[in-house]
Amino acid sequence: MIRLEQYRDKWLSEKMDEVIGFYPREYYCFDNFSSFKVLYKGVLYSSVEEAYQTLGFIESCPEVADKIKNSYSAHEAQKIAYANKDKRQSNWDEIKISVMEELLRAKIEQNPYVKKKLLETEDYIIVEDSPKDSFWGWGEDRNGQNNLGKLWMKLREEIKAERKE
Repeated sequence: MIRLEQYRDKWLSEKMDEVIGFYPREYYCFDNFSSFKVLYKGVLYSSVEEAYQTLGFIESCPEVADKIKNSYSAHEAQKIAYANKDKRQSNWDEIKISVMEELLRAKIEQNPYVKKKLLETEDYIIVEDSPKDSFWGWGEDRNGQNNLGKLWMKLREEIKAERKE
């Protein structure tokens, strides 16, 4: 028997043998890898991840941007971007949060299901529970910056405020 590390659902590995869980969680639509298309500045992307990674290279290295845009999955888009991070536009660290916010806003506006799920979260804290990413998520020690979760909560508050007007 192989022993698998399943990050998101420890229960499966602790309670069950030889089970691989793959059913998405309730709010998977908030994940950048989820298959919600986003039209951004006239270009249709298959996911926020594909759009985000493409935009990091659109001005500095159009060849890499095209390769990312034509990738087969969000995972492949991320791998291509990471392999070429030295070619990413020089100001990316300064603008990446605002770019992500624009993409999430587009995702909400263009996908009513995502907006519905966001409003269902009421006033709960939203966390990208990635054990690998302490910038966008909460990281291995759960003390990460959770910037993705913070953006979702910010956008949720904007929507709620608009509804009150």
